[in-house]
Amino acid sequence: MRSPFDLSLYLVLDPDLCRRHSLVETAREAVAGGVTVVQVRHKHASTRERIALAREVKDALRGTHALIVMNDDIDAAIEAGVDAVHIGQRDTEPTLARARIGPHMILGLSVNSDHAARMIDPSLIDYVGVGPVFATSTKPDHAKPIGLDGLARIVSLCPLPAVAIGGLKAEHIEHVLAAGAQGVAVVSAICGTDDPGAASAELWACIQDARGKR
Repeated sequence: MRSPFDLSLYLVLDPDLCRRHSLVETAREAVAGGVTVVQVRHKHASTRERIALAREVKDALRGTHALIVMNDDIDAAIEAGVDAVHIGQRDTEPTLARARIGPHMILGLSVNSDHAARMIDPSLIDYVGVGPVFATSTKPDHAKPIGLDGLARIVSLCPLPAVAIGGLKAEHIEHVLAAGAQGVAVVSAICGTDDPGAASAELWACIQDARGKR
């Protein structure tokens, strides 16, 4: 049985954007501001470097309720002992990923089409990241943006909790939640700011406000 988790405000750490603060400092301040999930994403690092970074993030967030996720690198996720690993459509097959991480680690999957949503096996996957909703420079090779209508359609086909990602800012939160997503994933809206804690608190307040209107 996997532990429960909260997708409300999902931060994807980006070393290119987190220049004013280290990745670890950004994670610490963001969680203090309301972030519920922190994904460690460092495309250009080695597995050894990702393990070290994930361990630093774990230490910084010890005592909080934040879920710590490793992007793509299953070896790093296992060795660092994080809570979850997130894979894309072109990464490890979900069946193989689940076999490697065992029954207790949380597994997330990126989904950007109706077909991918229909292929989800809830016995393997725990949550989905749906997008990109809008174009974003933080992932230049991303798939074609699906827009808010596409988000609503894909989320309706997913049998699992979904977090929306891709160019999202505070002004999009009400629409994203109305589309059925359980949370909002951001990169630049927190990493690219002077004050990650304040930026996170603003996004968290927008989430609570949007939920209050529903």
